[in-house]
Amino acid sequence: MPSPTSPSIASLVGLAVVAEGLLTLMDAMIKSLAPRYNAIEIAFLRYAFGMIGAIAYAFSTRPGWPTAEATIYNGLRAVLIVFTATSFFFALGKLSLADAIAMSFISPALTAVFGVLILHERLDWRIAIALVIGFLGMLLIVGSKLGSAGPDTDVLLGAIAVFLSAIGYSLNVIMLRHRATRDPLAQIILFQNVGPALILALPALWVWRTPTLPDLLQFAVLGTIGVIAHTMLAQAFARVEAARLAPVGYVTLVWGVLFGFLFFAELPGLPTLAGSALIIVGTFFAQRR
Repeated sequence: MPSPTSPSIASLVGLAVVAEGLLTLMDAMIKSLAPRYNAIEIAFLRYAFGMIGAIAYAFSTRPGWPTAEATIYNGLRAVLIVFTATSFFFALGKLSLADAIAMSFISPALTAVFGVLILHERLDWRIAIALVIGFLGMLLIVGSKLGSAGPDTDVLLGAIAVFLSAIGYSLNVIMLRHRATRDPLAQIILFQNVGPALILALPALWVWRTPTLPDLLQFAVLGTIGVIAHTMLAQAFARVEAARLAPVGYVTLVWGVLFGFLFFAELPGLPTLAGSALIIVGTFFAQRR
């Protein structure tokens, strides 16, 4: 039974909802930068500025030196984060915000698959059906774009990038859940900012374009938002089962529609909403055991 001072499940779910909103705001800001900067440079600057906040947080909490096991696992997470972020940032330059977010909803179904393959969870036929439904949802969204505008390389590249990002995100969620109950929060936040910044430093130099002062300030805000939002999510994942928090991710479509309209005057079409519904139905079907 939780102690009187322990946060309630409702408050932790609310924390995750706000965190998803902050991350979607970050995606909207990244989309506005995508026409001017390469996705690799955007990712590097996002994590480089995030590294400042992560180091400050680590100094204030003094979590101690990580164990060898924590270093290996969180180091692998850093590689996954780089793959996930650069793929999704690239997709944001090719797709509308709502479309990119809607397609990314397939990640919970992929998480269920990886749970079977990596964590040796019980194989359930519902997982296969969920994946099929999820892919149909993605095809509905992508097909509507291709059907309305003819062959569109940007849409295809964006959809592929979202799918690759979803794979990386699903693997990352499994590892985060595994480490969130073992490692100090400050260590997790530090690894997931310092690691990607170091990995991306040299590739970013290859595609470097010196940011203007307003854009540099925007990158600083991005890094700050990322640290705050991921800290909130890590706190929620450390206290609530992943299955309870998984549906919270779907609120990102609401945030995506809101920020897409405010920032880019975008409104999702019926195929995007219908495709999102299919993906969500498939994921809930997979979670029924």
